[in-house]
Amino acid sequence: MAMNTHFLRPALLALGTACTCAAALAKLPPPAPEAAAKAAEAAARTAWAGKVDNYKLCLSQDKVAAHYRKTTPAAKPAAPGAAVCADPGPFAYTPPEAKPLEAAGAHSPPGTASSPPNTQVPAAAASAPKS
Repeated sequence: MAMNTHFLRPALLALGTACTCAAALAKLPPPAPEAAAKAAEAAARTAWAGKVDNYKLCLSQDKVAAHYRKTTPAAKPAAPGAAVCADPGPFAYTPPEAKPLEAAGAHSPPGTASSPPNTQVPAAAASAPKS
């Protein structure tokens, strides 16, 4: 009896795709310290660029509003104490100082031992309910 391969091909394709996706989603090792520092600086630069863009948008909106108030006789004047555009200034990034492993607590025990780790009492007797 001949086997119908019409249904076999999609199943093999799905299996191959699942294996490829599983390999792609495998946990990657943590980045090197230099790469992590570079990524942090890139994130800071991106955040600063967003602040610059917001500042430029604020300036252009103020310019349009001033022109509208000047050319429209029924326009209300600007409210006193209105928000002022804040200039973010030039980009400045100071990387955080890296703590040595000893200061980070990598070698410290979780707490001071108050009793020895083992006792003379068997585990069954220690966990038995007292009546």
